[in-house]
Amino acid sequence: MKNRHVSYWIPTALFALAMTMSGLGALTRQAPMVAGYTHLGYPVYFMTILGAAKLLGVGTLLAPGLPRLKEWAYAGFTINLASAALSHLAAGDPPGTALAPVVLLGLLLTSWYFRPGSRTLVSPAAAEPAGRPIVATA
Repeated sequence: MKNRHVSYWIPTALFALAMTMSGLGALTRQAPMVAGYTHLGYPVYFMTILGAAKLLGVGTLLAPGLPRLKEWAYAGFTINLASAALSHLAAGDPPGTALAPVVLLGLLLTSWYFRPGSRTLVSPAAAEPAGRPIVATA
């Protein structure tokens, strides 16, 4: 069980650090990020939206509880990172530029896979106690 705990927190911490740096860089409109967004064809105001969303998502992933919000954060980050990789490829950038989002996506998926039960959304069907078995009659 201890290995599963470490297998969750290491990729989660690395991912959270990367997304925090990216979110802060976007919110403060750092020159390299402005150049990157402009190169990909995105408006500069989009940096504010994504930067805020990244910081909110990191907060959600690191906060205790909130399993439903965590699922949305994982989904949002997955869409963001897949879109980033595809945007670089569509802009004609070398395939290596799509590597960073793909690596971050790998960290995110590892975090999702190894998340503890307290951070997992339980389906309503699984939460209900089993009813009486259905018996077929002839």
